Amino acid sequence: MAPHVVLDAAAFERTVRRLAHEVTERAGGEDFALVGIQTRGVPLAERIAAMLGEIEGRSIECGSIDVTLYRDDYRTTLKSEIPMGNHLSFPIDGKNIILVDDVLFTGRSVRAAIDELISFGRPKRIQLLVLIDRGHRQLPIRADYVGKNVPTNIADKVKVKMAEVDGEDSVVIHGVEE
Repeated sequence: MAPHVVLDAAAFERTVRRLAHEVTERAGGEDFALVGIQTRGVPLAERIAAMLGEIEGRSIECGSIDVTLYRDDYRTTLKSEIPMGNHLSFPIDGKNIILVDDVLFTGRSVRAAIDELISFGRPKRIQLLVLIDRGHRQLPIRADYVGKNVPTNIADKVKVKMAEVDGEDSVVIHGVEE
């Protein structure tokens, strides 16, 4: 099956900008921070934080976490991965934390992120923002902010490219070959 472009660069930019406006509408005025999940959730969170800074006229705190050691499959499939580390330069106690990730699939990475985040303190609330929700949940997790819902086959690969990491912005589905 040929790759299917879900978001080109222009659609990617519009989607991220819309997400930033949604966060402003629903969380603006609150004490909130963005926390990106490594790898592509981090530049996504940073980009949204910059947009929110422009919209709200104030600096938005932004950090990152690496869920490698908190994943339930670490011992069986991820042993060779080297954690990238966490960067939270602000306290999370009593704060609305918006976890940011590129793709929501089974929900296992988000569960790991919540477990890890709670090891740093007790936020007032944790919300989830994802660029792509592709379905196929294995855990009862849903996103509060969704850039695009994309129905996929369970074996499909969703590839998110971001200018900060890959030199371009796009989302492409690579289907399984039959």
